Amino acid sequence: MGHFEWRRPFGRRDGGPGSSDGRARPGSRRLRRTRLDDETAARLGLDAVDASASQRTADSARSDAAPALEHEPAQVAVVDLAPAPVDRARVVDWLLANGFSYFVDSEGDVGGLWQGRLFYFLLFGEHDEIVQVRGQWNRDITIERLEEVLELCNEWNAERIWPKAYTRVRDNGLVQVYTEVTVDLEFGANDDQLGDVLQCGLSTASVFFDSLDDAYPDPLRSAP
Repeated sequence: MGHFEWRRPFGRRDGGPGSSDGRARPGSRRLRRTRLDDETAARLGLDAVDASASQRTADSARSDAAPALEHEPAQVAVVDLAPAPVDRARVVDWLLANGFSYFVDSEGDVGGLWQGRLFYFLLFGEHDEIVQVRGQWNRDITIERLEEVLELCNEWNAERIWPKAYTRVRDNGLVQVYTEVTVDLEFGANDDQLGDVLQCGLSTASVFFDSLDDAYPDPLRSAP
């Protein structure tokens, strides 16, 4: 309940007009204002009752809500986003998590086939901190077309960051086309960051290889 300060009835201590000892005569302004104060006090008393009822209602609502607030908060899963060193086991975990098939060659390197193209996931550096996704186009071209393919690779490299595209000439004179996405993760990477690098290596290389397929359609895929 609120606190109300009861005011002294209006009037002057020195009696004011019509009084020499400070006492008011019947019918004076002091008595009339006293009656008004009484009426105001009565009205304030009613207001105070209403305020008390409102306070009790609020207290009751808080009391009803209290049991719900006593429940333990829901458990929130905590995801570790701190970077960690990269190793081959983490690469394999990412492949398995995404449903990709893979192999491990005799040198311990992890690889696999995507859309018929060979990819390797290689780690370099003193602490295996450099991650490289290397792709190889699934077709060879003759040495006579080397200049054409080099021009395509140079145009790609000039316009795009990933992947780096280049060629190699084999001993038999055939030309192979490769792509690389290489990232230095000296300070480690969390699972999402490592996954972004690996996915980037696969997806951007596939786009480049598709452009080669468009430039040099496979004659075996067309009807005679």
